[in-house]
Amino acid sequence: MHREDMDEFVEQVTAQSDLLQTVQSYVPLKRKGNRYWGCCPFHGEKTPSFSVVPDKGFFYCFGCHAGGNVFKFLSLIENITYFEAIKLQAEKLGIPMPQRQKTPQEIARDKEIADLRKVNEMARDFYHNCLTLTRLGEPGKAYFTSRAISAETIAEFKLGFAPHAWDKLSTAFLKRGVKQELLLSDGLAAERQNGGGIYDRFRNRIIIPIADERGRVVGFGGRVLDDSTPKYLNTPETVLFNKRRILFGLDRANRAIKQAGYAIVVEGYMDAISVFSAGVKNVVASLGTAFTAEHCKLLLRYAPAIYFCYDSDDAGQKATIRALSIVQGTGATVRVIVVPDGKDPDEYIRKHGAEAFQQLVKKALPLVEYRLQYVLKNFDHDSLEGKVKALHAMLPVLTGIREPAVLGEYIKRLSQALLLDEGIVRDEFRRFGHQPLPEDSGAVQREPIRQAVRRTDTALQRAGRIVIRLAFQDAGILAHFATMVPLNDVSDEPQREILLALQELAAQGKNSNDTEMANKLSETAMAELSRAMVEDLGVLSETEAYSNAVRVLRKAYLNMRYVEHSQRAAELARQGDTAYVAELNQAQKIKSEMEELQFE
Repeated sequence: MHREDMDEFVEQVTAQSDLLQTVQSYVPLKRKGNRYWGCCPFHGEKTPSFSVVPDKGFFYCFGCHAGGNVFKFLSLIENITYFEAIKLQAEKLGIPMPQRQKTPQEIARDKEIADLRKVNEMARDFYHNCLTLTRLGEPGKAYFTSRAISAETIAEFKLGFAPHAWDKLSTAFLKRGVKQELLLSDGLAAERQNGGGIYDRFRNRIIIPIADERGRVVGFGGRVLDDSTPKYLNTPETVLFNKRRILFGLDRANRAIKQAGYAIVVEGYMDAISVFSAGVKNVVASLGTAFTAEHCKLLLRYAPAIYFCYDSDDAGQKATIRALSIVQGTGATVRVIVVPDGKDPDEYIRKHGAEAFQQLVKKALPLVEYRLQYVLKNFDHDSLEGKVKALHAMLPVLTGIREPAVLGEYIKRLSQALLLDEGIVRDEFRRFGHQPLPEDSGAVQREPIRQAVRRTDTALQRAGRIVIRLAFQDAGILAHFATMVPLNDVSDEPQREILLALQELAAQGKNSNDTEMANKLSETAMAELSRAMVEDLGVLSETEAYSNAVRVLRKAYLNMRYVEHSQRAAELARQGDTAYVAELNQAQKIKSEMEELQFE
């Protein structure tokens, strides 16, 4: 059912959205005249072909032919639907979305979530105050001092300490009116087996609050002070807390990730805190679980590159390889930060200092280079069987190389390292490239990276785009053009779709705008409209450009009609029907007009 409040919502978001500001938060742009240019974020390129014209409200890439308005850009860059892009932009602008009437169950669930968030904030403050303001926190302070975690870092992350007592938090919260059911469902407490009440889940542990990307506390991580087990204890899965979808530190790191152009992923939150304290702010951590497809999708909203920095022990290296298999095929640039000495990032920084770690970041290895070094180090390639295993271990990453010269170089290096004939390696590579990936490969389901596509651009298409551009700005132009060329007879399908959509809006008394057109047009037609709005008319004035374009399109239309009448006349003549004379006269009349156009 149509909702006027939703239309008003979309109009408000559209009116307050700034295309240039939005695009520049993802893509560096340089101004040239009234246009801005940069390297396309949707396909790899070194020479900028991505253009934004703010006053028209459109972007277009002349390489991969992606185009649209601000919401289309967000939907492509964030890998979300068009309407989800509108909602995302509304959230950024602080514009509330109209709410439908909620069911009692939905109202109750919303209240539960709000209550859980409030209890989480209370727990964060409780643990932080225990650490910083009471003698109960002395063991925690000693631990942080031993790890060279400063008071500033403790304050930044609101780090805390859970006292060495069974029910310190539970008792305090129950006295403050927090219901026992909330403490249980929030994972802060557990039921005693004998049914005699509840006890604190976290005891005698340092506490790390875990927030979602918007900075809302969703859970906690607790680390022991000694070598007892479990070493790390996280909040169990709750309505708010899902480890597969949460990256520790993203709420603090997202801006730095955008600025740097890449995210650093470490194994645990202590590593992330240590790296952050070392001045490297674009760092996040997975939470005691493997790097997931959801994690990858989340990071690619902020930057096109991901650097992995897992522990350098055997378990860490295997985790790195698993993570790389998740990321490959998403279009992300992947590098690996290699930490020497068998250390994790936290240990390395404490031993060698922040500057030394920053140098490791600068020396991060490309995915293929890292995988090659790993394979040569960990596979016994002295035997034929070992050579084959090593070769097959490299093939998945080789298929991700898009530049022929780079691929050729790595094939040559692999051949030399394994002492295999280069032709054999190339044959195996081609054979592997035709094998489908297993369904459970864990690859992120997202729109494939676009490819630059060479398209033949005809004079008719160029003329059509000029008409579209001017008709979009002035309905009078559209009405005039329709008298020269019936819109249903425009030969280019996307351009015909655009012109008919503009005609429909004009008939409804509506002004043409990017949002209305996005609702009506196919993706191909929307991209063509974007190109029409972004293309430069050159030295011609709009009047001259329009006149020339109409002449070209009118002549093409007349030529089509001339052929139709000529063929019809020939068919009637064969049938002995004298009506062929009228058809010939009509064809001749059209030919005369075509000749007049030729000499104008």
